[in-house]
Amino acid sequence: MFRRVDDFIKAYKDDSAATLKLMNALTDESLSQRVAEGHRSLGAIAWHVAMTIPEMMPRAGLTIEGYDIDAQPPATAAEITDAYQRASSALLSAVEANWDDATLEVEDEMYGMQWKRGASLFILITHEMHHRGQMTVLMRQAGLKVPGTMGPAQEEWAQYGMEGPPY
Repeated sequence: MFRRVDDFIKAYKDDSAATLKLMNALTDESLSQRVAEGHRSLGAIAWHVAMTIPEMMPRAGLTIEGYDIDAQPPATAAEITDAYQRASSALLSAVEANWDDATLEVEDEMYGMQWKRGASLFILITHEMHHRGQMTVLMRQAGLKVPGTMGPAQEEWAQYGMEGPPY
């Protein structure tokens, strides 16, 4: 749980930059990649990550304008990436402009539970991390080069003078 707005802003700038690295590596062709029939496609997961911001944050008192959260995923990776970039930037601006440290202690109804706003922000970040993990697997299955988000990806090790894992 975040107790200071500044801590969230620093953390989310890094986290959203990591998510954006993955979004920028998507191709239109890769959006249909699925781990198995009946599971979300890579495009659907990326769109879900983007739409979670304008869907979730109004429940915590921050409206993120300009999105149809019920819309189907766009057909292009650029549209998904743009939507995520705009939503994540709008979130940072809204938190900075409207919340202070005391605001993070306010409780809101979230999905049938009561969450402090500082917890909602933490859950938003861990939600993105969870889906970034799913995205990297689908990206590899789709033949994309996966950029590192929490350190170098396997494809980047050589440029850092590292060898692959011994296992």
